[in-house]
Order: sequence, then structure tokens, then C-alpha cells
Amino acid sequence: MGIRFDAVTVAYDGNVVLDALDLTVAPGEVMALLGPSGSGKTTALRAVAGFVRPASGRVFLGDRDVTDLPPHRRGIGMVVQQYALFPHMRVEDNVAFGLKARKVPRAEIRTRVAEALEMTGMGAYARRHPRELSGGQQQRVAIARALAIRPDVLLLDEPLSALDAQLRSGMLAELARLHRELPDVSILYVTHDQVEALTLADRIAVMDKAKLRACGTPRELYRAPTDEFTASFVGGANLLPVTVGATGVRLGEAELKADTAGAAVGARATLCVRPHLVGLGEGPNRLTGTLSEIQWRGATHRLYVEVDGHRVMADLRELRDPPGLGDEVTLHFAPDDAVLLPAGVGHD
Repeated sequence: MGIRFDAVTVAYDGNVVLDALDLTVAPGEVMALLGPSGSGKTTALRAVAGFVRPASGRVFLGDRDVTDLPPHRRGIGMVVQQYALFPHMRVEDNVAFGLKARKVPRAEIRTRVAEALEMTGMGAYARRHPRELSGGQQQRVAIARALAIRPDVLLLDEPLSALDAQLRSGMLAELARLHRELPDVSILYVTHDQVEALTLADRIAVMDKAKLRACGTPRELYRAPTDEFTASFVGGANLLPVTVGATGVRLGEAELKADTAGAAVGARATLCVRPHLVGLGEGPNRLTGTLSEIQWRGATHRLYVEVDGHRVMADLRELRDPPGLGDEVTLHFAPDDAVLLPAGVGHD
């Protein structure tokens, strides 16, 4: 069973917070809704859950129009950021809560609770209370509770944002494993963390200012973004304002080779280059500028170089003898590693 948004608009007091969203999540697919705070991603998820009612448009689960159904009749599982476990209940009772509400027979409840706890690695903690668990363990219990009802659709609303970096990494691996074990469950995953989206999602829907900006596989959006916002939000990028020439583009005094198919000579555009694809020293598409900042990041150095008034980032393997601040340095990148985008708002 998949999810389909058919021109779904949500507004509060006349303020549109989700604007005519058209989006389909295929059965068994993990779709990440990625965007900054206020972009509409959580509103979209809540519209699927039934917690907000669209001002217009329809929400479908499979072929069933659920727009007018209350949450408890939609048959979905949901995990939120703050876990929402009942503190006075043991783990097993928290996981059983949705099953009891659905009047599932007692013997089947015991089986399903044990199954869900084992699936999330929490089988040994059934008799504990939430206060006796770590944040990561509590989140596993919340996921087990959502899975116990055997939903066709699982909604995850920033489920890892309250965890520290190490726990987040471990839970990402667990969620990826769970998806492999539940290949028929459609998952809608809300996050503002690009690493989570790139790691887990089959496709990513990029949201901004209540609108869907782009949708595609992580590889598509990373390697061939369609606009500046998507390029900067999915992976980070150098976005350089250029003028299209006959065989490439111009940035200040620099002539750069790039694929300009479909762009008119003389048009303004934006050249997108990922920082890890920028090298130090001589090579194709040379840019010379002044080193304004250098950051050591363990395995890499990030260089910030001022080129004709524009800041260019280069992520390099740890340098044994890095250049000094104020030094003139030369960067380069391959023509095939650059993507030409439409000029953004405020393009000079």
C-alpha cells in the first residue's frame, strides 16, 4: 500500500503551510521529506496521519481515500521525535497499547509484542519502564509500538533528532535493517538532516516554503540537482554565478568548461560544484584566489578560497602541509563534475 497526495493544501488562519502537494510514495518505498523548519514537511506527514485536515486536495492510502477518516481508522504506524511513551507502563505494555485499542485477542497481542521487540532489539527489556532506558532504547520501543500493529504505512517524524551523533548513527543502521526486513511497508520519513535522507531514502522530496521543490533518488538530487536550493540543501555545494559562453561559462576573468546544452549564449546561470570534487593545484577549470579560512576536520581539510568576490569551498584529504591564510592558491575541477543551474534569485 502506497501513499498519494493529490494537490493537498493545508492552511491555518489563511496562512498556507502546505501548497498543492502532489506526491506519490510507492508500496514498500522509503520517501524522505527533507527541508528546513517551516517547509511543510511535518504538515504533509500529519495530513497522512489524519491530525490535520486539508483545505483542499485528497490523501490516499493505496486506492483508499482517507481524507475524511479519523486517525485510528487509517491503519498507520507513527513514530514522533519525543517518543511519546507512557512513563507508568512497562515496555511491553507500551508496545501493546495500539493492539489493545484495536481489540486484538490477548494471545495474539503477546505474540506480536514479542515479535516487535525482537525486531527492534529490545526483547530483553520488556519488563522495564521507559525511565530505565536510554534515549536510543526508548526510540526503539516507540518504533516497536508502531510496528506491532503491522501497518502498511509507517510515518517517522524526525525520530532521531533528539539523539546524540553516535546513537543517531546506530539507529540509522537499525532503521535500514528494519526496512530490509519489512519490504512491503511504505515509509514516509520527515527530516531536516541530509545524511539521514541520503542514507535511508529510496527517494527524497525536497520541501521549501510550503512547496515541493524537487523529488528524485538521492543520487539524482546529489549529482544533478535542478535548482540552487536543492543543490545547497542536499549535500552542500559551491554555487557560482556565471555567464554562458559559446563553449563554456565565465566566472569573472576565468573561462571554465561546462555542459551548457540548452542554455543561451550570454545568459546568466549558476555553476554547481560539490566541494569534494574540487582539487588543489593545477588542473582543468582552474580558479585562482586567496585562502581566507581553513578547517581541519580529521580526515579532511576544508579550504575557503576567495575567487573574484566569491567564496569557493574545497574538501581535501588531510593535508600534511596546508597553505597559510592569505596565500594565493589554485583550485581546479573537472568539467564533468559541474552542473549548470538556472540563475537563482539575487543572481548578480
